[in-house]
This record gives sequence, C-alpha cells and structure tokens, in this order.
Amino acid sequence: MRLDDEKMLQTLFWASTLSFLPAIYFYYVGEEAIFPISSLEMHHSHSLLVQVMYGANVRHNPLFNWLIMLFSGIFGWNHVLEVTRAITIFSTMGSSLVLYGLAFHLTRDRHFSLFSSVVYLGLFDVAFYRGWLAYVDPLFSFFVFSSIALLWIASRRENFGILITALVCLELAFLSKALTAYVFYGISALVLLRQHRKFLLGLPSILLHALFFLFPFAWFSLLPASGQGQRMFGEILSKLSFGEGYLAELAGFPLELLLRLSPAALLAAWFLFRKKEKLPAEFRLAAQIAVYNFLPYWIAPQSSVRYLMPIYPFFALFMSWVLWKEGRALTLKVVGAFLAFKLLFMLFLFPIYQHEYRGKNYLDAAREIAKETKGYPLYVTDVSASGLSVAGYLDALRWPRTPVAFPPERWDSGYVIAYDENPSIGKTVKTYKLGGDSLYLLCRGNACMRTGASE
Repeated sequence: MRLDDEKMLQTLFWASTLSFLPAIYFYYVGEEAIFPISSLEMHHSHSLLVQVMYGANVRHNPLFNWLIMLFSGIFGWNHVLEVTRAITIFSTMGSSLVLYGLAFHLTRDRHFSLFSSVVYLGLFDVAFYRGWLAYVDPLFSFFVFSSIALLWIASRRENFGILITALVCLELAFLSKALTAYVFYGISALVLLRQHRKFLLGLPSILLHALFFLFPFAWFSLLPASGQGQRMFGEILSKLSFGEGYLAELAGFPLELLLRLSPAALLAAWFLFRKKEKLPAEFRLAAQIAVYNFLPYWIAPQSSVRYLMPIYPFFALFMSWVLWKEGRALTLKVVGAFLAFKLLFMLFLFPIYQHEYRGKNYLDAAREIAKETKGYPLYVTDVSASGLSVAGYLDALRWPRTPVAFPPERWDSGYVIAYDENPSIGKTVKTYKLGGDSLYLLCRGNACMRTGASE
C-alpha cells in the first residue's frame, strides 16, 4: 500500500471517529428521551431490574439503563442526554474496533483491517443516524456482533476461553434489548458449522452453549410477575403478521438496506457486477452470516431495517474485501467526500435545523413549563416524540424532584402535559408549537387560579 494511501486511510478513520462527537450536544431527536427518562426514574425509585417510564413498567431489559445510571451519577443527571449519546457513540466505535480485530484475525493485514473499519463507519445509517442516536441499538449491535465475531475466532483457534467470552457478550446483548440476540447468534453458528463442525459440535461446546442459553430463563425468574418474557415473545410473533402492502414492503426492504449501507454497498455492487470475482472462503462466510441473518427480517412483514444493525459489520467486512481488491483508491475518495458532507451536516446543517425548527424548542418549552408549574404536581399523558423530549428535559431540570409520570386515577390540583386539549383532564393553560406538532399544558383545581387557563 502506498504511503499516501496509508496516511489517507488513517486520516479517514480518525476523522470518522471524531465526526460523531458533535452529536453528543444535539437536542433530543425522535423518541430518544425514552432511555434518559426511564433511567432517571429507575434511579429515583431505586428500581434496578424493572425499566420504568412515566411510572409504568415498560418490560424491557435494563443494561443500557444501568450504564446511563452509572455515568449520569458521575457526570450529573442534568447531562443524562449527553451521557446516553456518548454510550451509543462508544458502542459504535466498539463495533468498528471489533471489526478491525476480526478482519486482522482473518487476513493479518492491518491496512485492510483499518479499511474495513473506515467502510463501516462510513455507512450512511451508521454515520448519519444509528451510530449516534440515543437508542439501545448501537449497544445491542456491539454485543451481538462481538459475540459472533468471538465465536468465529474461537472456532478457528479451538479456544474455549474465547468461546466463553463470546457467550458472555451474547448474554449482555440479551440484557441490552431482546431475545433476538440468540437468533442472530444461532443463525451465525449454523453458518460457521460448515467449516468448524468438530469444535462447535464437540461436547464442551455443546455443554457451554446449553449452560449459557439457560440465562434468559434465570433472568425472567428474577423479575416480578410482569409478563416481560411473554412481551418479548409477543414482539417477535407480531413481526410475522401479514397485512396490506406486504408485497411492496418485500420489494422495498432490500433497496432500503442497500441505501442505508451506501456508499460502500453501491460501490461494491458495481465492482461485483463488473468483475464477478469469487469471494475467498472466509469472506464468503462473512457474506453468508450477513445474508442468512437478513432473510428472516426480510420475509417478516413488520420488520425495520434498523433491526439488522448487528450484522452491518459483516456486510462491511465482505464489501471491504471487494472494494480493497477492485476499487480501493476510488473508495477512499468517495468515503472522504462522504465524510466531508457528514462534517458539514454535523457541525452546521443539523444544528441549524434543530435551532430553527425542532429541537431547541423542546428545551425552551420544558424550561417554561418548569417555571409555570413550580410548586404544583406535574403529570404527563403525551407519549409522542415531542412529549417525550419535553418530559426528558423537564426531568433533568427538576432533578432531584420526582420525575413526571402519568396522573393517578384521582387528583385535585396540578398540571398535565398532553398531546390534545382535553377538558375531562383539565383546562388549557398554554399551547406549544414544536415543529409540526403541538403540545398542551393543562391545569386542574387550584393550579388554574395562578394562570390564564381557558375555559
């Protein structure tokens, strides 16, 4: 590899890494406030096992919340959003480093391994959205991908210590989000059986997997009778319900994935079509792990492409081999141009959007509501993205006071943050325009006497 290309590769890697940092200070986006809200409520109510939001059990696994609680306790709960974003960004970077390690294990080529990481960090969905958004997906993806990568390395080395580490990562993936961690792992293990049957079907491996696969049942036995296990199974089954528009979704799903994995996916598809060169055995395995894990989500009518994030690194790995062999220089130029646009987006375009249209107004509304409602109970019924964002800021502003929650069955005086005007709940105090949405502050009882509530 030429010295100029090597320097460009290193520059792209570090620039890609640093380009995520501005996102830490963005205002809330979409439903990001779910985990900051629930983490703050769990900490306030000393609930470690049950994820609580607005005072209700939402029946999700809490590892992401535990990390948010740990670091918010260190840096301050008024920085809970920044902490949550930082965890997702570090998870994304963790996936890129595990990809580097897997690629180096397969090739012993540090330049190719770094190239694979750059390709992964330059995928559209990772660079512009999922890689920094304060959802659980990057953390879940990190642990799922790590478990499969370590399983592959353990199989090649016939090393049970690495296999145990892979299974620990699998359990952490489950604790992060869902039972689908075992689906990704199981499908990948079946693919790896083609080359590593002796190790994977050996008695020690079978016993270890049987032991670790009992973990979800042990976990559910620790929880209160909340039906969390049934909810997880129900969510999986709900993805299989067929309805109107299924054929359109079936056709559009691969195209959406192609765009989310661009620009690398478009470049790799072009070079594969032009050369039709056969992938080496190890990269065929990477492609098979990616494709076979893709298929269940493709045929499931209610799936979203974001559920495939745990296998993005495997797509990046085999696409990187194609691009490394056929279009390395072009890929570096395209990724460089893509990164330049990302920096423009992260430093200027998106902050302007948030300041002028949707983002800053969430914090402004929260500050005004906190001032308006001081001294009275404050509840919330708005579960929309806008309502969650305002509630997230309110909880941080009001800390260490009780977080906002759903109103009790009976209450005489106070305020409610609502999605609609509802006289049965209270009188309208003020309406807030938040982008294309509206949020209403309602009052009841003595609280209405200090405001100009409309009848």
